[in-house]
Order: sequence, then C-alpha cells, then structure tokens
Amino acid sequence: MPDTEMNGAESLVHTLLANGVEVCFTNPGTSEMHFVAALDHIPGMRSVLALQEGVATGAADGYYRMAGKPASTLLHLGPGLANGLSNLHNAKKAGSGVVNIVGEHASTHIALDAPLTSDIEGIARPVSHWVRTSDSAAAVGRDAAQSVQAAMVAPGQIATLILPSDTAWNPGGVAQDAIELPTPAPFDESQLSQAAQALDGPETLLLLGGGALTENNLETAGRIAAKTGCKILSEWSNARLERGAGRVFVDRVPYPIDIALEVLKPFKRIVLLGARAPIGFFAYPEKPAILTRVGADILTLADAGADHAAALSALAGATGARETPPAHVSDPMLPDRPQGRIDPESLAALIARAIPEQAIVVDESVTTGRAFAPATKGARKHTWLNNCGGSIGYGLPAAIGAAVACPERKVMCLTGDGSAMYTVQSLWTMARENLDVTVLIFANRSYQILRGELTNVGVGNPGPRAIDMLSLDRPALDWVQMSRSMGVEAVRVTECDALESALEDGLASGGPNLIEVVL
Repeated sequence: MPDTEMNGAESLVHTLLANGVEVCFTNPGTSEMHFVAALDHIPGMRSVLALQEGVATGAADGYYRMAGKPASTLLHLGPGLANGLSNLHNAKKAGSGVVNIVGEHASTHIALDAPLTSDIEGIARPVSHWVRTSDSAAAVGRDAAQSVQAAMVAPGQIATLILPSDTAWNPGGVAQDAIELPTPAPFDESQLSQAAQALDGPETLLLLGGGALTENNLETAGRIAAKTGCKILSEWSNARLERGAGRVFVDRVPYPIDIALEVLKPFKRIVLLGARAPIGFFAYPEKPAILTRVGADILTLADAGADHAAALSALAGATGARETPPAHVSDPMLPDRPQGRIDPESLAALIARAIPEQAIVVDESVTTGRAFAPATKGARKHTWLNNCGGSIGYGLPAAIGAAVACPERKVMCLTGDGSAMYTVQSLWTMARENLDVTVLIFANRSYQILRGELTNVGVGNPGPRAIDMLSLDRPALDWVQMSRSMGVEAVRVTECDALESALEDGLASGGPNLIEVVL
C-alpha cells in the first residue's frame, strides 16, 4: 500500500485491488468523480464503460459466473442504482457476487433535498445481501474490504457500498490489505445416509444446481446415477453448466408447467444438491405450483451455499459409486446440416454445429431455445449460462462480463429481439472493448413467450389489441442498422446456408458481431 496520504476514493481503489477486484463496470456521475480520478492514476483496475446501469450490473453478473470472483460496479446515486436493479435481481438469483459502489451526495448536502436525493439504502436492500454507507474517509477502506468479503459468501452475494462524496474527497483514507475470504458451508452430513438410501432405482431423482454442475461434479453425479439407477436433472435455470462431448449430460426440469409435471411425475424420492424443490415460474388457474408428485419424499443434502463437491464425493462414497464409470456421458455427435428456411429445430442444429471448443454460451432464448439442449449435448465442450432471475435484458450484458472474464474463449449470446431491446446499449460496450462476442438475435418480432402465456392463464381467443401489446412490429426493429450504429458489424439471415456462413465468419472474426435471425 502507498505511504503517502490518500483520500477516501484512493483508499477504495487500493483496497479493491488488494482483495482481487480488478474490473469495474461503470456509469459514473458527479458524486463519483473522485473515484473516477483515482481509477485514472492508480494502475490495475480495468474500467469498462456502460451506457446504461443495467448493462453494468448484468456484466458484473456474467463476470462472476466465469471468473469466480466479483467485479465492482460504479453507479450514480439512487436513480443510477435503480436503473441497474433488474440485472442485480438476476445476479442475486444466480448466486453471483457483485460489489456495487454507489455515489451519494456529500453528508452536508443531503439535508438540502437536492433533486437527486433519495433513499439509496432503501433502493439497495431488496437486491442486496449486504448494504453499508461509509461515514468517513477513514472508514472507506475497511468498508470496501468487508464488501468484498460479503460478496464472496457462497455461492456469491450482492454487496452495496454507498459513498457520500465527501468521504471520497476528504483526506485520511486508509487502504486495507487482503482479508480472509469465506469458504462454503459444510453440507448436511446428518442427511447423508438417508440420501444414499433414497437414491435407489428409476423412481428416484438427484436434482442438481449451482456448484454441482461443474465438469468434475457432474462426473461424480454420473457415477452415482450409474451405481444406483437414479435419474439426474438440473434446475431449469442454471448460473453455469458445463456441457458437451465427453461430459456427463444432465437435462433440465422443463419450463412449461404441463411438461414439467409429466417429467417429475415418476419420482417418489428426490435428493436436492445445490437445487431447490421444483416450482412453477408463475401460478396458473387449475394447475399446481409445486411440480413434484403429491407425497414425494424430498430431502436436502446441500443447499446453495454448501460445499457441493464435498457433498457429491461423500454421496458417491455412501452409495459405493466412486469407482463406477459414469452414466450419461455425451458422445461427440452433431446434428445433420439443415437446409432451407430457418425454424427453431434447424436453428438448434446450426448452433450445435457452430459452438467452438470451450465456448461460453449465454442463453436468453426462452421460447426459441427450448430445442437447444438436446441438439447441443454432443457439441464441442462448452459452458452454458442461463437467466436465473427471469427479468429480461440479461443476455447481452452477461456476455460482456463473460468475455471480459475469459478473453481467450469465444462467447455466443443467444437472445430474442424483445429481450435484447432492454439492454441494447451493450452493443456499444462490446465494440468499445473489442470483445469476442457473436450475438444471435432471434427476430420473431414479438414477445412470443407472452403469446403462449395468454393461453396458459386461460385467456382464449385474444383480440387484436391484446396481440398488438405483445408485438414488435409497426415498425419492425432493424437490428442490422442498430448494431452497425454502435460499431458492431451485423448481417440479417433467413436461410440455413446464410446462417451457417454468418456463424463461421462471426466466430472467426475475433471481435463483436451480430446476426439477426429472422424467424
């Protein structure tokens, strides 16, 4: 740490760096200018500018999922934080660690009720596990170190540190060295014997989530499945899932409620490891919200914050599965090359054929993407990220964070046109940072999932005004023009041959590019 006297902002930067926070996704304002100045003259922190705060918070989510450590965001007062809440909600549901730095008016200015004055702590609490307002320049370094510590509580937490601008500009800052980071909690060993006994045959299910979905942990789960005859599934939405040829394939609990009920109906006993008991995304008339069969015996061996590797290893030992070859290993197999107009099935096949080795696939394709999982199971090894919070507009920002965390890996972002419009500013940041991201926009020119939901909630024969509220025409969005205006090269395709060629060119380009897939 430097020997010269620091202000609070400088102590903040030094402390974040000492505690492994090396990236800041930023959208600053006046109250954060001393932090901006500190970032300018203190080397080590990569600052990535976002044109809207939801891009910054979503990028921090994607970064944590791939780097395994938090980035910081820099947000301007309460309204700036509020703009980022949607993707902080998604990050919280994904178990991602994020350190939010939110500027506040100087303590002497708050009483004047200036136009941007707000209850920042009140705005932060619903999406944060830890919230603190620093009360002096001397406290900033300590508070920053503790914010990183809070963000690293397994599986990852949202920490929001609020800095009145006078705590940033006043002298007396004290940088903190690296502090001890928390470790995952132990799994529930009292349930181990019962869990091992429960997994016996095809009427039993091992349901996985969170850290149980690494390559090594899936291999252990595959051994348990082979030894006991149980089935393995993952939650519908997963923060990070390792997939592809040579890895144990785990299918997801389906999103459509009727299909999920049918898939889960056979299971009399379910062991949860990093997952929650399955429930529906929404309530529907005349349909259950709990998706497991009535009377199913559900046992939690390890919750989201537990040591999933230790739990799976112990479960493999208790079932005698440690030396058993794993079941459900995906063979290297690609779908046949499709021809003609693009539809969801041919789209899935082309994506499977195009996925590069060790690619990161950021998936926000709720309706179009339902055919992707079976088609891509035998693709080259890759990592798959889902939207875990259900608030749309996550895909493009998360792709930014993943690309910043793993510059040596290709990133593919799969998203619908409606979802992408929520955080379309992401394209500008991709261009500015020259990120290796290939974006596929599925342009069905509607909120297609909501058209299906009209039927699911019992609305029959919707009229033209209802359909109009779910349509993205009048005018149609032109993704090629939008993308090029923000510095990202783009093409529009309607045929399989054209999409195959666009994917090959885009993935080989080494920089950001966009493909508008007209469906």
